[in-house]
Amino acid sequence: MKVVLALDERRKETEMTRNSSGGNLSIDHKLLTKSWTSDVEALEASIGRFAEQRPLTNDCRVVFFEIAGDAHLHVNVTHRHQTTAVRGWAGPANMPEGFVHNRMFGETPSGQMLRHIREMVFAERM
Repeated sequence: MKVVLALDERRKETEMTRNSSGGNLSIDHKLLTKSWTSDVEALEASIGRFAEQRPLTNDCRVVFFEIAGDAHLHVNVTHRHQTTAVRGWAGPANMPEGFVHNRMFGETPSGQMLRHIREMVFAERM
């Protein structure tokens, strides 16, 4: 399994890619404040281990971001191929890069956020 980690300090953007037999997983964050930094760092580390626990069947990109004036943590999960719906996630939007699902988190414990993200990352491919 190949792991590539690149950090662009100027944009505070992290990307990690894991190649597995069935799909690639990448993780980015684009945070406006430091409010979610520690949560996102912990989530990224855990998500980076998903492919070790179970093979991916679909290329997947997870992006954490904030929106100005909104205290929630937003998460987009993009799959190359369409997946079945997962409860609590909006979408999919059919975009050039794939099928995008979105979810917001507020006072949700990080373990619960991770469970919801895992369900979306491993959503069954249609």
